[in-house]
Amino acid sequence: MRDTLHASAVRRVAVVIVSYRCAALTVDCLRSLQTESAHPGIALGVVVVDNASGDHAEIAAAIAREGWSSWVELVEAPRNGGFAYGNNLGFAHAARRFDPHYLHVLNPDTRVKPGAVRELLDFLEKTPAAGIAGSSFENGDGSDWPIAFRFGSMLSELESGLRIGLVSRLLQRWRVARVMEKKTQAVDWCAGASMMLRRSLLQTIGGMDERFFLYFEEAEFCWRARRAGFQTWYVPASRVIHIAGQSTKLTERNAAPKRLPDYWFESRRRYFHMTLGLAQACLTDLLTLAGGALGELKLTLQGRRDEIVPHYLADVWRHSVLRPKNRALAAPLTPRLGTA
Repeated sequence: MRDTLHASAVRRVAVVIVSYRCAALTVDCLRSLQTESAHPGIALGVVVVDNASGDHAEIAAAIAREGWSSWVELVEAPRNGGFAYGNNLGFAHAARRFDPHYLHVLNPDTRVKPGAVRELLDFLEKTPAAGIAGSSFENGDGSDWPIAFRFGSMLSELESGLRIGLVSRLLQRWRVARVMEKKTQAVDWCAGASMMLRRSLLQTIGGMDERFFLYFEEAEFCWRARRAGFQTWYVPASRVIHIAGQSTKLTERNAAPKRLPDYWFESRRRYFHMTLGLAQACLTDLLTLAGGALGELKLTLQGRRDEIVPHYLADVWRHSVLRPKNRALAAPLTPRLGTA
């Protein structure tokens, strides 16, 4: 049963922020939430999880200095278990302290614009079939980043590897990143930098899969939500400023490509194995390697090798399910809301 409330009720929202080595940005994010916390129709609480980064004392001092302790709880994680682990820890603390109707996953390198939380909340209130609602984003310079996503597939991997204009146009409907119009739309998945979750969703499917250390976890979470009958929506009226890549430095926009860490490829392999099955995951990797090799050859001949992600194809192969030693698939770790 969906947990839609009466329109006149005060709605309890818990924001969960997982912070890793970005204390100053986390404090700025909390400051931007003050306007939302003052709205009479929202009872807003925040759980900040310091993911064993050593920033606990700095964030705690800011919370005390600003007088935020009545609506902000700081949790020090015992280990850096990754983004999914940190959020699940935050969900458990939020359930105990704030008993929320909705939980809002928010990156520490964001600043919410006035009304951003309220717009997601209002949308979920009037759309019982929706379990997840995601914001639209602005870059730090004020430019738009109106992106939501399709689930990855064999054809999306081929398209991203080849990067040939005609092929990309033919395969556009399978491209993972979608440039969104300024209207509310159902999507496959949305960026975990700002997405609100219906509590009953977490009670039904559990939290994020902690076997993902970082990357692909929100895509897998939205995929699991769809299988359970919950929709994911992009809500452009909710505006959030996002300064990407501040914890890992991997997703800084307009930066030169960097070699991706092993955990990115581990997450990629797990995602495709879980969502497509072993046979299709193997075919996906074959297409990734073949398309990527042709794409890199094209860029080399054009004198654009600086656009190639270093060692990408070698790393795909090293982590690929095409190699029998990489085919073990551990059971998902998705604790139910309210459990530690």
